[in-house]
This record gives sequence, C-alpha cells and structure tokens, in this order.
Amino acid sequence: MTMRYFKLDDDMSIQDRWLLDEATNSEGQEIDDPWQFEDGCPVQVEEGLRIPVHHPGAPLDYSITSVGGAPIVHQRVADLFMELAPEDVQVIPVDVDGQTEPYCILVATKLIRCIDDEQSAEVSYWKPEDGRPEKTGKYRSVYDMRIDPTKVGAEKVFRTWGWTGALIVSEDIKDALERANVTGVSFREVTGPSAISPEERERNRKLRALYERTETAREAFWRTLGRLGDEVIIPVAGGGWPAQRQVWRLIHRPEGRTLFVTDGLSDFFVSRAEPSVGFGLELALETDEPLGDVSKSWQQLLLERIGNELAEHESLREKVKTGFLSMEVAGQHLPETLLTKDNRVGVLLGMDTPALPTHFTMPDGEVRLVTVKALLPAELSYLLEHGKQGREELVRRFNETGPGHLSRAWRQPVV
Repeated sequence: MTMRYFKLDDDMSIQDRWLLDEATNSEGQEIDDPWQFEDGCPVQVEEGLRIPVHHPGAPLDYSITSVGGAPIVHQRVADLFMELAPEDVQVIPVDVDGQTEPYCILVATKLIRCIDDEQSAEVSYWKPEDGRPEKTGKYRSVYDMRIDPTKVGAEKVFRTWGWTGALIVSEDIKDALERANVTGVSFREVTGPSAISPEERERNRKLRALYERTETAREAFWRTLGRLGDEVIIPVAGGGWPAQRQVWRLIHRPEGRTLFVTDGLSDFFVSRAEPSVGFGLELALETDEPLGDVSKSWQQLLLERIGNELAEHESLREKVKTGFLSMEVAGQHLPETLLTKDNRVGVLLGMDTPALPTHFTMPDGEVRLVTVKALLPAELSYLLEHGKQGREELVRRFNETGPGHLSRAWRQPVV
C-alpha cells in the first residue's frame, strides 16, 4: 500500500491566536539567518534562543514564525516527533516570551527531491533570464503540490527540494498529531491525483502568466531606481489589493538612502483574470535615517497603513492619481515626534521630486509612483489651516532644506 503524505501548515484560520516573530539571541538581536530552519538539514545553534510574540493571542502547540517560517512547537509536540521520527528531526529548545511552558524549534533534517511536476496542478522554475542565478533551476512556484512517494524512502518528516517552505509529514505523524489534539496544525494531502479540475488548472495557469508578466516588468523598473534588496515584506493576512496579496520591497539608493515601495497596488485584478494595472499606482517612501529590522520599521508600518487606506477607498485613489493629497492614519507604534494630539500621523502624497519619476510603464498600462512624505504635527496643522496655499508653501520649504520628499522622524519642522 502506498504511503500517504501531507503538507503540515500553520492554521491561520484560528481566531484570536498569537503570531510569533523571528528567533533572537539572549540580547534580543535577530539571528543572521532566520530561514535556516526550513533548509531541510541540521542546524548548529551555539547560544540560547528566544521567540518574541509579534501579535498577542491564544498560544498554540504549533505555529510558524512570520518571515523565516520556523515551526515553533510545544515540548509535547517535539516529544511526539522525536518518538515517531527521531532520524528525521532536530529539536532546539527556545524561550517564548511570556510563556512558562517549554517550546522548541522543530527542524526537519531531510531534504528530498520528490515533487511530481506532472501530478501537481502547476509548477514553474526560475530561469536564467529572471536574473536570479542563485535560484536558477529551482521552483519558482508550486500549486496544489503532489509528490512521488516512491522517491521518499523511509523518511516520515522532510522538506521538498527546490521548494523548502513545504514541510511534509507521513500519515502516521498526521494521525498522531490529531489524536493528541495538537492546536495550530492543518494538513493538505500531497499524494494521489490533484483535486483541481482542468478548468481550475487552466485558470491558474492564466493567473500565473499574468502575475509573472506583471512582476517581471515591475521588478525591472525597481532596479532602475537602485539596488533592489532581497527583503520581501508580506503581512500575515492580505486582501483588498487587486491580486489579493500585499507586498512591499526595499530599494537601496545612493548616499545611504532607503526607498520603501508597495509592490502590488498595480497588480491585475485576480477576480477578473485579465490584464490590467490594478489601481494604477504604487507608493514610495524614501528615508536617509538608519534602519534596523525593516519589517518592523516605522517607515514600513506607515506605508502599510497608507496602502491599505488607498486600497479601501476609491475616492482617495483617484485624487492621488491626479495630484496632491494629504491624509492622516493611525499613529499606533509610530514615532512620538510624528504624532498629533489625537495620536494620528499626517502625510503628504504625490509630492514631485527630481529624485524619482512620477510614472512608469507596465505591459498593460501606465502606473503613477506616488511619493509619501511624513509630516510633523506642526506641519499638518499649518496645512489644515492654510489649505492649498499652505500645502504649496510646505513643499517649497521642504525643497529648500534638501531633498524635500525624504521622510524623517527626527528633524525640525519647517513652520
């Protein structure tokens, strides 16, 4: 009888659950390579690790970290894996903030080349022309994965070669986790014929082609603005954007500047499955302030809130596509220097600058690149009091003091 295998996932449908951050050392500094725990090989850790809680909520027996995808499991779950598959896993004790119960990082130590391209709904590979030589020949995407059990051997827990984000477990591991009522787990079978119909497969193929065409063109444009970082920031939950995915990228610019950009407001509308530039805009916030963890930076958080506001309100999008717009967003977790007395932060959108183009061309239309300028409270009050003339005067004063579009939390107001 052929063994059945399942992709083990973190159940994100659980309400009021916690979300965990990347592993840090004892001094609270993130480790250099948070992705090493999903490489499919043993890891060497020379110091104690702790796991911060990114979003408080109900603790789970199984959950993964927000970026590196490291499985964090309760000790009883780690013991279960060590009992059933001792040769396939490594467990690393960690301290989870606020928890007295013992937790571990679960590392699958086997990497197996077993994805069945023909039986999977769709796969694509990185090509030399994609400009990512370190990825060439590996999977770029895998939809409705199916594996070939004859290539697995005796392993019960493993990662899949070329697509290491998938953690695969055997049926007996799945059954044991379910019998133990382990919280936070979900399973998707990866053996047997794909459940996707020919019609769904064709639609997925069309969506993938649209996505790759859009992504390739937009990435080529980002590279004209500077060195495109490897950082791809994707929130845990998405939605509201054209392709129902929220993505941000970083571009490293001359003179130590960093450009934060949205990367998805100009996606095609996935519900229509036809070529378009979505909302026809992307946001850009440039700063010369030093950065730590970019995914937790105030610049990223501010850009995220503005992007979501624009995604939800067509009237705002139409205004910003044709000119200036000032707006306010919630100030929670943003620098105190930017906060108004109502705990809000004001921004100026669409300020022209010679440092950045106002538009760029995609295969399916033109996209406006909308600059984001964070305002100090005094500047926001001046703008609200003087209207259009006040806005123009602010822009003039910003440009007098250097690159006016740069966003800084630590500076003197210009009014």
